[in-house]
Amino acid sequence: MSTTGAAADPLAALGSLPGVADSVESVRKAVDRVYGHRIMRRRSNAITGEAALRGARGSAALSGADWALEEVRRRTDFSGDDEARVVGAALRLTAEAGQLLSIWRQSPLRVLARLHLVAAAGTGDEVGRPRQDGELVDEPLVELPLPNAAEVSGRLEGLAELIIAGGSAPALVTAAVVHGELLALRPFGSHNGLVARAAERIVLIGSGLDPKSVCPAEVGHAEPGRAAYLAALGGYASGTPEGMAAWIAHCGRAVELGARESTAVCEALQRGAA
Repeated sequence: MSTTGAAADPLAALGSLPGVADSVESVRKAVDRVYGHRIMRRRSNAITGEAALRGARGSAALSGADWALEEVRRRTDFSGDDEARVVGAALRLTAEAGQLLSIWRQSPLRVLARLHLVAAAGTGDEVGRPRQDGELVDEPLVELPLPNAAEVSGRLEGLAELIIAGGSAPALVTAAVVHGELLALRPFGSHNGLVARAAERIVLIGSGLDPKSVCPAEVGHAEPGRAAYLAALGGYASGTPEGMAAWIAHCGRAVELGARESTAVCEALQRGAA
């Protein structure tokens, strides 16, 4: 998302795109339904924990490790093959996201570096910093043109400035832009999808839209399938008003599906307590 020549609050401007206001309102209603459930008053920690697990599973699925939920739940060793490492990285990021809320609004680039460090779980020079020219990117499921290092640096700085400045944009719009920008840029040598979805989660929690993190958007991104996810991302990368609006609507629907997932968990817990 280029900010050159943009309005003073380009994120807020996106909120006026056709259909975006409807998505924002629909998301708010879906989130409110979960928070209004009677089980949330007594067992919100259990719902948060289950949402974290399901969100990590969904994020891993979008990065090529589509495991059954019960397999994610029972496993304790994620150091085996590539898929196991992806699932382990998704679980670590979900746990880490809640610890970084206080830093995000002051230093989003520091948070992104930390997220990559946690995901990669490595000690190489390329871990925790944006890639440099000539360095390869291991993100085979995203086939968009890859920006060069100078463009990555400039756009990351622009994104950070928007986050630090704040503004009046709805949380859904900010979360969608953060997610889409990180995937379009792929600023790190690996794990960009996982990092982008973790950053989206941080925005949704920190904005107050989903403060208890019980509406896992990752579930909703994964449910329609990877092809639908990548098609929506292509709309964001196009930079057209229609493409941007479609991506924001896709992200809104993802939050709604995450809310529906947690509502079902609440209902199951309520039946068990009856």
